Amino acid sequence: MLALLGFLTIFVFLTLILTKKVSVIVSLILVPIVFALIGGFTSELGTFMSDGIVSVAPTGIMLGFAILFFGVMNNAGLFDPLISRVLKLVKGDPVKIVIGTVVIAMVAHLDGSGASTFLITIPALLPLYDKLGISRIILAGMVALGAGTMNLTPWGGPTARAASALDVSAAELFNPVIPAFLAGVIWIIFVAYIVGKRERKRLGVQDVEHNHDDELTEEQLDMRRPKLFWFNLALTVLTIVALVQVWLPLPIVFMVAFAIAVLVNYPKPNDQMEQIRTQSVGMITVVTIIFAAGIFTGILSGTGMITAMATSLVDIIPENVGGFMGVLVAIIGMPLSLIFTPDAYYFGVMPILAETASAYGLDPVQIGQASILGQMTTGFPLSPLTASTFLLIGLAGVELADHQKFVFKWAFGTTIVMTIVAAITGVII
Repeated sequence: MLALLGFLTIFVFLTLILTKKVSVIVSLILVPIVFALIGGFTSELGTFMSDGIVSVAPTGIMLGFAILFFGVMNNAGLFDPLISRVLKLVKGDPVKIVIGTVVIAMVAHLDGSGASTFLITIPALLPLYDKLGISRIILAGMVALGAGTMNLTPWGGPTARAASALDVSAAELFNPVIPAFLAGVIWIIFVAYIVGKRERKRLGVQDVEHNHDDELTEEQLDMRRPKLFWFNLALTVLTIVALVQVWLPLPIVFMVAFAIAVLVNYPKPNDQMEQIRTQSVGMITVVTIIFAAGIFTGILSGTGMITAMATSLVDIIPENVGGFMGVLVAIIGMPLSLIFTPDAYYFGVMPILAETASAYGLDPVQIGQASILGQMTTGFPLSPLTASTFLLIGLAGVELADHQKFVFKWAFGTTIVMTIVAAITGVII
């Protein structure tokens, strides 16, 4: 009975999201409540929901202040010198331009927001691509690869969701995957080199100048703080080191970093509040989803539905396959980005896979680590289920089918490379 209720909860949840009948937040809250009431868990329901919210609170706080911190860094112009320098270095060489595109996309995606990454990179690089005749498909594809790989970071959406669903810290999930993550970064730079060489052979090397500052609006220029560049860079590096080394709990790291950043860059209280307002939409959306997911996972865990579903799946999965679930989950994660939204996968599918894997002696955390190697990381910038994908192709002026056809093999290759390294380092098997 519990397993049936659990599967019905997941089915209805996924159906509502995939058909866009109800918003993700509403589905995360109401669907599990309805099925918990059907199961007779009336008196314990409040406790289940409270426990779930408490468990995801650190992740919600971390994500909220991460968006604020990197938003301030972007508005202050921390990334501008790098973008401008890369543009000057690449000049008219397609190889350098394509590699530079990936590097810029990775740096721009430090805030974990696909929308802001695409808004920073595409307008800055599109005129250069058009001047040289480099395909816009390549521009969109390279930005997608850079953003997708960087989406593995602890403050990125997939890792934060996986940590929330498994009730572990983002650092515990991400740190063992760092070697695989670095391998993914090296791989996409290598891919950029291959693609760039093809374009160099087709177009040759041309003489062209391009200024990033020309693409900024007057409002963006007013918020820039070029004199504070070295301070902002040092603060960002220190923040990232503190996150990896876990000097403080991750939410506190971002809270303190944001407070320092906004105070130094924008001393006036009104300017500080304006910085918060500029990031508020993205922050509120992400944070509310995380807390709504706390109710979803709290109910599924508290009622025992997840355990019951996992038990039923154990009877289906062949014995000789169960021990390799980590590798299998990693490999199928990227293609599943075309079918499941991050919320549907990480809060609906992954917990069941994790519980099932534990029956075969695998740590559920391994399933989370396997999942982030592809599911809505390398896969998010080509998924039709994410709004930022349409922002990317819209800004670049390319068709979704063409974009997917070009970037799918490279994105899937990134997942395979990271999976191999994760397996070699003993993370997922």
